[in-house]
Amino acid sequence: MNNSIILPQLAWFGVKELKLELPESWDVEVCNMAGYDRPHMKSEEIKEAIASPIGMAPLREYARGKKEVVIIFDDMTRVTRAAEIVPHVLEELAAAGIEDRQIRFIAACGCHGAMNRLDFVKKLGEDILKRFPVYNHAPFENCEYSGTTTRGTKLSFNAEVMKCDLKIGIGSVVPHIMAGFGGGGKIMLPGVASYETVIGLHSPQVSSEKTGFRDTVTGMGIVEDNPRRRDINEAMEIAGLDMKIDALVNFWGETVALFAGAPMPTFTAALKDAKAHYLTPAAKDKDIVIANSYAKVNEAISGLMVAFPSIKQQGGDAVLIANAPEGQITHYLMGPFGNEIGGRLRLQMKPPQNVNRLIIYSEYPELAGRNYLQNTGKLAMMDNFDDVLATLQESYGADVRVAVYPNADIQYCR
Repeated sequence: MNNSIILPQLAWFGVKELKLELPESWDVEVCNMAGYDRPHMKSEEIKEAIASPIGMAPLREYARGKKEVVIIFDDMTRVTRAAEIVPHVLEELAAAGIEDRQIRFIAACGCHGAMNRLDFVKKLGEDILKRFPVYNHAPFENCEYSGTTTRGTKLSFNAEVMKCDLKIGIGSVVPHIMAGFGGGGKIMLPGVASYETVIGLHSPQVSSEKTGFRDTVTGMGIVEDNPRRRDINEAMEIAGLDMKIDALVNFWGETVALFAGAPMPTFTAALKDAKAHYLTPAAKDKDIVIANSYAKVNEAISGLMVAFPSIKQQGGDAVLIANAPEGQITHYLMGPFGNEIGGRLRLQMKPPQNVNRLIIYSEYPELAGRNYLQNTGKLAMMDNFDDVLATLQESYGADVRVAVYPNADIQYCR
């Protein structure tokens, strides 16, 4: 049996392949998402999607007479190739009579660490930084109150964003641990919201007859009755987002579908496609599960959401591939900031009881990253895959059932 497997790596560092040579005696199941091999959109197809928006007039008409324009884009935790999209947006704005001096770009960092110039260039292209000012969102100040959601989340947004009379968001729709799927209004909440507002979004709320919310609904791919997604949708409307552009991505992080237009109908259309595109048949009863992070490798533990349920109940091992040269994203709300301290809602995932061992493999070791997991004595960190294989082979004979999720951080199983 040929158990040579190619996995995508280094989304923002030139895109490379990782070739795994697993033992021929292993019974290996590769669990690809449904749309893993959809073709990359051509430039003219991207142009057409932006020029023919859903639920609104063409941008070249809609933007006429606007005075201040902000283009909000997602940060390095998303693989969105915004540089392929932005030129077509600028073309529409120019046709509407909008001059360069009226436009600024703001990174929707939420409570993530700030981007630097190299990040901006990777995300937007060198030409954008020559022509326009590009800024980070700062969640700790310069935010203004805009309203309150039905759930009770008080909304404060970036003041520079809110002063603009034309707000355009660029992002992607991929499965998300809490919101079910990203995209849509997440560019506003948490993207350019204040720290306290982001806390309100993520914190559990008390359910009541008045709100009708079941506040425990969360998980990759779960959007129905999800209170956080409902908060996000309301926030998008309250903030006055004019246009949203959302991509779907394939195995390599390439744009394979693009949805543009009025925010809510655009997200609805994108979500319908995304539910089928990222859906993955769930592997069951495996001795070993290998979860590769790529699109969100700097939030690598999201890949464990599909890995853990595939391990057999009698016990097995998980391997998380997290090759992130830049390391794990700084997360002011959920991240660690010391061995014993962390953000206000510090996240520490606990491996299930049937996980005997969790191996995190990265050629770019970052010991502090282990603090996103509870210290249960099950965690091993390795920077050589031969060592990973040797460790696994010491525990298993020839009759081994293995699952590999190539895009574990953006796959979901139902």
